[in-house]
Amino acid sequence: MPVNRSALLRRGIAVVAALPLLTLAACSYGSKADKADTAKVAAGAKKIDGLSSVKIGYFGNLTHATALVGIQKGFFQKELGATDVSPATFNAGPSEIEALNSGSIDIGWIGPSPSINGYVKSNGKSLKIIGGSASGGVKLVVNPKKIKSLKDVKGKKIATPQLGNTQDVAFLNWAADQGWKVDAQSGKGDVTVVRTDNKITPDAYKSGSIDGAWVPEPTASKLVAEGGKVLLDEASLWPDKKFVITNIIVRAGFLKDHPKAVEAVLKASVEANKWINANPDEAKAAANKQLEADSGKALPAAVLDPAWKSIQFTNDPLAATLNTEAEHAVKAGLLEKPNLKGIYDLTVLNKILKAEGESTVDAAGLGTS
Repeated sequence: MPVNRSALLRRGIAVVAALPLLTLAACSYGSKADKADTAKVAAGAKKIDGLSSVKIGYFGNLTHATALVGIQKGFFQKELGATDVSPATFNAGPSEIEALNSGSIDIGWIGPSPSINGYVKSNGKSLKIIGGSASGGVKLVVNPKKIKSLKDVKGKKIATPQLGNTQDVAFLNWAADQGWKVDAQSGKGDVTVVRTDNKITPDAYKSGSIDGAWVPEPTASKLVAEGGKVLLDEASLWPDKKFVITNIIVRAGFLKDHPKAVEAVLKASVEANKWINANPDEAKAAANKQLEADSGKALPAAVLDPAWKSIQFTNDPLAATLNTEAEHAVKAGLLEKPNLKGIYDLTVLNKILKAEGESTVDAAGLGTS
């Protein structure tokens, strides 16, 4: 059961352990995703590190399109050879962290807040961030009949995906910057925060039970298609309009025991991002095809097109922005000031980037060395 805010503050870091438990009952633990028909194994290919499979987790969000495209177009399977790609989809970060910790997945695409929570909860032993994937793709969408300006958000009901998730932290921080007081745990205050699964948010908006939502794509564009208005793009709040929305994490033990497999997945990710940026229309279609394979339903063009435009795909983990997001969680009272030194291990990624003739990336002082 959730604890009250004063208990969170007394227990400090114990809140990190609580966050994954708060939403496990409300979301799937992880569903097997469908591999694309294009994921064929080359003749004579061998297994990587002797592994029969590498288990890859991601969300059914366009902000995870590197993974969607990597599976749909066969980038992962090509690099892994005869080692099978075993994909699984998740609805929320805490459930993916649980899967990583249990060994149900080896590598995952995930947001910064659950990455931080998982790292701190395990005292830095469970995971490493090994690369970036995407920036942007998060918006505050509101009912234009009820909210006409940013100041009108006060007193309204705004949905975020879950307590302590990346968008929840971002909205609480933004609300605090407006001078509004909100109890982070209950979501009550000058604005009411309604934690709602992204799959349910459009229906909640249509029913009038929420007045808006601070959500990632494609949920934001689904709300616009229902008559909502984009009141704020989160990118506008960040320097250079860039902030990490999706990281690549790996189970620490898997990184140690199977470095060649990790390198293969990272190389595939780099190739997928390169292809996405060179072929945006084809990439958008491929991501949508994988979403359809995983969920049984493709996104309509009215949702897909605007959502895609707001996301940037990058190998850079934008580490400095992750540190800022951690500070926002501390400010909201959801996290005791964490020690994130060592959360990144970008050694393999930078090796790949250097070999590809691309610029290496920086851990902003939070790397393993």
